[in-house]
Amino acid sequence: MKRSGFWFVAPFLVLYVAFLIVPMVIGLGASVTDDGITGHARFVGAANYVELFGDPAVWSSLWHTLIFTVTSTPVIVLVGLGMALLANRMAPERWLYRLAFFAPYLLPVSVVVLIWNWLYQPGFGLINDALTRLGLHEVGWLSTDGMAMTSIVITTVWWTAGFGFLLYLAALQEIPRQLYEASALDGATPFQQLRRITLPLLSRTHQLVIVLQVLASLKVFDQIYLLSGQGGIPGVRSIVQYIYESGFTRFRIGYASAISYVFFALIAVVALVHFRLVKR
Repeated sequence: MKRSGFWFVAPFLVLYVAFLIVPMVIGLGASVTDDGITGHARFVGAANYVELFGDPAVWSSLWHTLIFTVTSTPVIVLVGLGMALLANRMAPERWLYRLAFFAPYLLPVSVVVLIWNWLYQPGFGLINDALTRLGLHEVGWLSTDGMAMTSIVITTVWWTAGFGFLLYLAALQEIPRQLYEASALDGATPFQQLRRITLPLLSRTHQLVIVLQVLASLKVFDQIYLLSGQGGIPGVRSIVQYIYESGFTRFRIGYASAISYVFFALIAVVALVHFRLVKR
């Protein structure tokens, strides 16, 4: 029985080792070298790690990543929860709400960026055109650091809130309807049902959605890189983008690997702290 079970999981183990464990070991080895594109690596020990802790660009990109995570995660979670509550109550049009709320999540990032890049354009962009028709001034959505980060958060919320919506909707459908019927007989209002029944029974789903969204936000790269014109706005550069630039623009693979492993350690600490708080 044990041998047959091993052969069932063997294909996954082979792929796991080949595409995760082996690259991690190779990357860890590269982080202690001055490895470049040429492949002539020279052992430098902890020099890359010492350099990155004194690199202002590392700290600024980490700060931008933290700002994006703190601003986008609560909004995405709340929007996903709100959409799930709406779709769960609208019985006749439930399929339409599900389709409309989840459809953006299925789009590739290039399509999402193309849509929102046109919306944000000055002059002929749909958003600025609506503002001028209302007698308001145009907004440089992607031309300044502050507005660029806000624009990226808005785009990310529109694009990724459907994932949390799907998880919340599945959890809502698992709540027994008898609880709502019994509470209604006792005179509970819809708000009291939401506060006393729905939200407490969604606590595990809250934890799952939050931790997944935090980890996804910390690894943000695509929409920032593309919306900012391939890194054209330094004030929104994320840590993953800086790793990419260090490795594939400046051709410092060893230094980029060192930043990657420090960032991996930070993500692991965040995940452990979250699980510790949840356990309590």
